[in-house]
Amino acid sequence: MSGRLFGSPMFLGFDHLEQMLERASKGTGDGYPPYNIEQIAPNGLRITLAVAGFRMEDLQITQEDNQLVVRGRQMEDGEERVYLHRGIASRQFQKAFVLAEGIEIGGAWLDNGLLHIDLFRPQPEVRVKQIEIMQGGQKRAAESAPLKNRAPPRMLHPVTDVSRS
Repeated sequence: MSGRLFGSPMFLGFDHLEQMLERASKGTGDGYPPYNIEQIAPNGLRITLAVAGFRMEDLQITQEDNQLVVRGRQMEDGEERVYLHRGIASRQFQKAFVLAEGIEIGGAWLDNGLLHIDLFRPQPEVRVKQIEIMQGGQKRAAESAPLKNRAPPRMLHPVTDVSRS
């Protein structure tokens, strides 16, 4: 065994999944800022981060490949303040969430010190493709035919978009 999670020859094309799992396991163990993840619909999630003291201009949300990255950096006020006790930290943070293939960002908003980010997964189209099996002699003829002259693949069931009706 090679030590790889998807090392079996039966798992083809899962290299990106292994890379995502590796990226997620390298995430920082820092619990700041605290966050919740809730399911708001069968195909919808909401991430809520507690970002008290941060303004909208102090926060940045980006999607980098299959990673949602939330960054926060508070700008120091120009005023010189003298603290007798400073218990509220104004530190910067970066929180990254690995997204599954096809997850889309629905929107984000800041409300009472909570940053909400909605995610959803559109329903995939069900595709069934029948692969034609040819005789050994027909294979060579099919390979030599130009791609544009080949017939398009036949579907067992036509794909219809029921979500638009």
